[in-house]
Amino acid sequence: MFVRVLRNNPRAAALLAVLAAANLAAWAWALASFHHSTALMAASLLAWCYGLRHAVDADHIAAIDNVTRKMMQQGKRPFGVGAWFSLGHSSIVVLASIAIAATAAAFQSKMDWFHDVGGAIGTAVSACFLLAMALVNLVILRGVWRSFRRLKRGKPLAEAETDFNGGGMMSWLFRSTFRLIGKSWHMYLVGFLFGLGFDTATEIGVLGISAASASSGMSIWSILVFPALFASGMALVDTLDNVIMVGAYGWAFNKPQRKIYYNMTITGTSVVVALFIGGLEALGLLADRFDLHTGAWRWVNMLNDNLGNAGFAVVGLFIVCWGISMLNYRLKGYDALPVIH
Repeated sequence: MFVRVLRNNPRAAALLAVLAAANLAAWAWALASFHHSTALMAASLLAWCYGLRHAVDADHIAAIDNVTRKMMQQGKRPFGVGAWFSLGHSSIVVLASIAIAATAAAFQSKMDWFHDVGGAIGTAVSACFLLAMALVNLVILRGVWRSFRRLKRGKPLAEAETDFNGGGMMSWLFRSTFRLIGKSWHMYLVGFLFGLGFDTATEIGVLGISAASASSGMSIWSILVFPALFASGMALVDTLDNVIMVGAYGWAFNKPQRKIYYNMTITGTSVVVALFIGGLEALGLLADRFDLHTGAWRWVNMLNDNLGNAGFAVVGLFIVCWGISMLNYRLKGYDALPVIH
């Protein structure tokens, strides 16, 4: 499926080629700057791995999936969602690394306050965005479910019922949210705001490497190798994730029956994931602000502490739901259902 998507979409193939070249260029930069030091090359590898790892954080997966699915519902092929999100997200890391290098010792002494404020803002933005997208997809799910029931009963479908155009009170309430992300590049701002959460372990790791390098007298040019490796690795994985999602949704949208059925299945999964991750982040923020650590809050804190690993579970959940959906679709013979307009 992945190869077919690239073959049929030269823009996606070109974007991945550019990102692969960016990764090679970042490593060439690292080799030119640190070829004399095994320790610095090891730090470079660590920064790059941080970027690869950060791309599968649960909030990245949920945000990219929800926006990709929403834009494809509008008839678009949004291959740039993951890349723009990563670019915005990594901008914060690059700017902070420059600030650390420019103000080394003084900035490090204020780092706890900076992480505290930035973490609160970033987590709040992430939680609110994911919850808003969950509500948007919940509205979509309601419309798709009604269309699927009509399809199973053999009733005629209006052309609009194979797409979600919205209607009624719920559409009016969430119209502004639907317009929030209309183009792939709009994800730059979302990624930038997500990046304010400096409590993310991988981001702190890259900043820590930059801080250590600054304190040892390294030039700003050399220090920027670390965020460049982080950003290039993260953008590559986020874009791969985006392309795979577009391919999966593209298969589902080939036939009206498939589009309605698979939309219903995967939209439900997207709603659950976005509500869970966004709700957990919101509860974790409340627990942190009000120092809540007893009873059910202990579980909230424990889940938030391990939220970085939840991204792998989210990817696994989408794969399982995709597999079950395809199997059930074929076993039930939904491809043979007549679509009457």
